[in-house]
Amino acid sequence: MKRKFIYVLTSLLIGYVLFASYHIYSAASSPPPKNADYIMILGAKVNGKELSLSLRERMITALRYLEDNPSTIAIVSGGQGDDEDISEAEAMSTFLVDHGVDSARIIQENQSTSTYENFLYTKKLIDINDKHIVLVSNQFHLYRASLIAKRQGYNVYPLGAETPNVVKLQSYGREYAAIIKTWLFDRE
Repeated sequence: MKRKFIYVLTSLLIGYVLFASYHIYSAASSPPPKNADYIMILGAKVNGKELSLSLRERMITALRYLEDNPSTIAIVSGGQGDDEDISEAEAMSTFLVDHGVDSARIIQENQSTSTYENFLYTKKLIDINDKHIVLVSNQFHLYRASLIAKRQGYNVYPLGAETPNVVKLQSYGREYAAIIKTWLFDRE
């Protein structure tokens, strides 16, 4: 009986991981439209004032899109953690300006502390009705972030940034648990 229970539990876990992996991969591989109204870059860890590896990948991906789509406005979204010298939004804005993006093309949302709040607080800064928004995050995060955005009324198109190898295992492992939390609790 115990062996059968372990077999069923293991089968369910493997099934869930395969199901979630399919959705993660699908979200990260969809090409976004050109000339979207906005590109929203979700924040990640800032080390003092320096971008973490994950956030740097997000910013490089966003910068490429902004260079190819000069009418798109950037939204950088992320607050300041206890161990961060500046907000994630400020660090991202500085990166874009340092790489030639006009500061007039950047909107900073600097209050959020979670993916859910990224979208909640951004809605207070822009009108999201009938707007096409390219959503940038690391590949592992896009499915869940897109789900949260759509629940809050956003029309988003995911654009996946690479996930650095040094954080890949930890990031994906944590994301599988976070997806379940989002399915159950992150609703509007």
